[in-house]
Amino acid sequence: MNEKNRKFLTEILDITKIFFTDLAIAITVNTCLIANASVPTGSMETTVMTGDRIIINRLSYKFDSPKRGDIVSFILPDDGTSQYLKRIIGLPGETLKGKDGVVYIDGAPLDPDYTDQVINEDFGPFTVPEGCYFMMGDNRNNSWDSRFWKNKYVSLDAIIGKAEFCYFPHPRILE
Repeated sequence: MNEKNRKFLTEILDITKIFFTDLAIAITVNTCLIANASVPTGSMETTVMTGDRIIINRLSYKFDSPKRGDIVSFILPDDGTSQYLKRIIGLPGETLKGKDGVVYIDGAPLDPDYTDQVINEDFGPFTVPEGCYFMMGDNRNNSWDSRFWKNKYVSLDAIIGKAEFCYFPHPRILE
């Protein structure tokens, strides 16, 4: 093999190493650190809009507990496969109900309510089991959420991570 061919092969090997290293890093980041999602429905409008591209932090709850108001991605408890995006409203041990357009937690109105939308239907009461959370969409009258599921609560191990920011089409931090 002449010098020119050897040099060409060395360059091909270097490019191949770079490609597979980058691929391994991308797979690791996407499966262990973050998730990239496209929002298919309007259940979280006006906070997260249909078509928004968001980044989910998979490490959010490795060292901290979920908090009321967090927007999270999780596996739907009814089918065990569908990924949903909702806001945590009820924490373990709390009792929730909706009455006359207001969401109550342990008898007190939810404050802040995270939306200006008044609910059309009463619901509950529901008591959230330990290790679980009650989820609602910000678009309360157009959201398939804990109020309507057969299995009403999302366990901590079903939470994929916290939605941190939208990067397309209008970059912003999600709160």
